[in-house]
Amino acid sequence: MPWANFRGNPYIVMMETIVAQQLMHTAMRAARAAGEVLRGHLGRLRHIETKNGQQMNLVTEADRAAERSIIANIREDWPEHAILGEESGAHAGAAPYRWIIDPLDGTTNFTHAFPIFSVSIAVEREGHVLAGVVYDPMRDELFHATRGGGAFLNDEPIAVSTTTELQRAMLVTGFPYNVRENPNYCRERFIAFLDAAQAVRRLGSAALDCAWVAAGRLDGFWEVSLQPWDKAAGVLLIEEAGGRVSDFAGGEHSIYELPILASNGHIHEDMLRVLDEAILVNITFGRR
Repeated sequence: MPWANFRGNPYIVMMETIVAQQLMHTAMRAARAAGEVLRGHLGRLRHIETKNGQQMNLVTEADRAAERSIIANIREDWPEHAILGEESGAHAGAAPYRWIIDPLDGTTNFTHAFPIFSVSIAVEREGHVLAGVVYDPMRDELFHATRGGGAFLNDEPIAVSTTTELQRAMLVTGFPYNVRENPNYCRERFIAFLDAAQAVRRLGSAALDCAWVAAGRLDGFWEVSLQPWDKAAGVLLIEEAGGRVSDFAGGEHSIYELPILASNGHIHEDMLRVLDEAILVNITFGRR
């Protein structure tokens, strides 16, 4: 019987909480170990490759070494669990738990020794994310959250910002690797938010984008195309920090769907409006 059918049962909730804490212990250890691997490779890369024929989609020996480190840490504690890694793909498991890992979120930054990148690790059960970690190895900042347990930065509670007006908000976004071939209104939405918000930033690491929204450093985030490993941990962080995450229509968000809109909750409806209007204006005037 699906796990979702048991939610609400106090005993099951208690057991889920205990398991989530155990999973979190592994995730935090794995994230820190991967961060150490990345720091060791920073500025010392020998090979940089492209993936799927996309010149903007990069992979390095650091990505692969960090992912091997994470998987080894997971297997040490949870050998029966499934794993979905950005670099190595899907690893089957007998248990209903699956780890979703991005060993280096911000590879392009990393190849330039630009010190904004992160490690992202999440654990789901039947599509229900129970625990998530985003680790910034250059600042030694570890963001973590468990379902129903709140969000934390280096063990201190965090919360989304209290900004209520879009014109006073600082937003963040990113662009997909194939933006040149398939722009999907990225430029139009970016320009629309430049006009509507106080400021827009582009960090180059979606996991950190989400973590910084959760911590109240940024007020909102949108991106048209993200994979589960980019955002699984970050989405949980934002939700547990009191924020809101949706699709571009304001509906329920799934980590397995590409678009994401996340905010402190206060400016969410205004961000939805800007997303809609950016497309409407460009369709009306025949631009794309």
